[in-house]
Amino acid sequence: MIEIQINSLVKSFEVGHNVLDGLTFQIDQGERVGLLGRNGAGKTTLFRILTRELEPDEGQVSVGQGRRLGLISQIPVYPPGCTVEDVLRSAFARLESLAKEMETLESRMAAGESDMALLRRYGSLAERFEVFGGYDTDVAVNKIANGLSISPEQRKQLFDSLSGGEKTRVNLGRLILEDTDILLLDEPTNHLDLHATEWLEEYIRSFRGTVVAISHDRYFLDRVVTRVIEIENGKAEFYSGNYSFYAVEKERRYQERLKQYQKEQAKIEQLEKAAEQLRLWAFMGMDKTYRRAVNIERRIERMRTTAKPTKARKMDARFSTAEFHGDEVLGIRNLAKSYGDKRLFDSITLKVEGGERIALIGDNGTGKSTLIKMIMGELYPDEGRIKLGPQAKPAYLPQIIRFDHPDWNLVENMMASKRGLSAQSARNRLAAYDFRGEDVFKPVSVLSGGEQSRLRLCILMDGEINFLILDEPTNHLDIASREWIEEAVEAYDGTLLFVSHDRYFINRFATRIWELAEETITDYPMGFAQYRQLKAQEAAEKAEPPKPPREKRPARGNRAQQNAKRQLTICERDVSKAEEKITALEAEMEAAACDYERLTALTAEREAAQEELDALYERWEQLSEEAGEA
Repeated sequence: MIEIQINSLVKSFEVGHNVLDGLTFQIDQGERVGLLGRNGAGKTTLFRILTRELEPDEGQVSVGQGRRLGLISQIPVYPPGCTVEDVLRSAFARLESLAKEMETLESRMAAGESDMALLRRYGSLAERFEVFGGYDTDVAVNKIANGLSISPEQRKQLFDSLSGGEKTRVNLGRLILEDTDILLLDEPTNHLDLHATEWLEEYIRSFRGTVVAISHDRYFLDRVVTRVIEIENGKAEFYSGNYSFYAVEKERRYQERLKQYQKEQAKIEQLEKAAEQLRLWAFMGMDKTYRRAVNIERRIERMRTTAKPTKARKMDARFSTAEFHGDEVLGIRNLAKSYGDKRLFDSITLKVEGGERIALIGDNGTGKSTLIKMIMGELYPDEGRIKLGPQAKPAYLPQIIRFDHPDWNLVENMMASKRGLSAQSARNRLAAYDFRGEDVFKPVSVLSGGEQSRLRLCILMDGEINFLILDEPTNHLDIASREWIEEAVEAYDGTLLFVSHDRYFINRFATRIWELAEETITDYPMGFAQYRQLKAQEAAEKAEPPKPPREKRPARGNRAQQNAKRQLTICERDVSKAEEKITALEAEMEAAACDYERLTALTAEREAAQEELDALYERWEQLSEEAGEA
């Protein structure tokens, strides 16, 4: 069954430039689709068209009849005084309308009305209320809130008092609770911590409906999507697999197109030489060759329709690293910090040496950004101290980018960041970061979040540094920009401390993990993969039922006693068998009382059995004494 059908979709925001230019595709029920493309390619525009927030200029958009569609993109505005709990429960709007109508009918029935139509209506409403989960809303809200780390205290807070990331999580929870048929997710992991991201992945994998996700989180795409649609130059390119498949297949297609183009160019060059020779002969009087030359030139023009395949230009800027002399880059001693009644951390002592690459991880709200700001001197600790090494030259990329002069253009901000920098040098520097042409004269305030991060990095990289501090460096960046910053960090040989929920980024760079939880930092001197393996092992051990206490092993000196006890058990078994044998022989002797020969034979067997039993008794007494010694 087709859930979403897009035919020849066109949308533009400025004359002569179509963001979507003949976009055509379909998505079937139950598919998990990743929507990829560079920032500005039109992915969010497509979502806004699907939700009827925007109208296309041309083309048709259709969603399956009766299918409920939910979008997480921009955060809606809720009435003043609305709490987080109110926002989550707004997902049950249709259930509330059913409940109100049921209450009205209950009042009428209590007043004495007994019309059959009224009873049938009430029965229908009650059935629908139960099917839609009306009696289990509390369970559903608690489950989603726990999964997305929305604490009971936070559920009582005003929604407007939350940070942007917290609002995104609450809104995501509301969308999931709405029980939609089609989930449209626009960068859902940008403001989620590792715990919430992994919970969301598991939810999507078990979700029965259709999912379309715009995401630049490569781990998320690999674990969730089974098909990729890339929007490039306003049109769709299709890949039947996850992100890893897409990356390999995209490169393969590029190489194939490049080979085809080079083959055609070689053929064109060969034909051009032939046409030139034929024209030369025609000039020398061979008139027949002129027509052949014209035919070849027409053939060449038809072949020129194949454009040369291109790749996105890679940014080639690198950090300017200052030499570091010494051992300690950063020292933290007995650090403590609180906000009101909330204690973030207490008695933290850590040391950072030159060349280390440390990932600071933890759930949202545990104080990661606060610690970074204290290291940079923007905040002060309640107790303890933070000391940078005398040779440390830090540079800091904050999570929320701000510029001193947001109304200035890019060139002016670049020149203001470094004395003596000419306008041309500033433009050259910006060009290395993919800011070209008239874009450099835009006010900084109109740039997207990803573009502002790129500009801030451009300014940071222009100075010599040896201690790089990054707070969520890949947020708001498309995959191409993420790969660029990863290459820049790879080439940087100084000390690195970063906060990130991008598992690909952490896995690639971290050689040491600082886990901030329960008011302390646990130091793991290992990479991210080893850390995850260790945490999984700890979780498995906690989940295992307690093992029964093991019997105390005997000491070495009691081995003879234990052996005697084992032999005694065997002897007792043999005594029982011998006694049973004698009892059976005596019964046979009674039966053969009149048969002299038979009775004689049985008597002999009885005596032999008695001798065997006597020997066993002696053996039993001996073993009993040995087992009772010590």
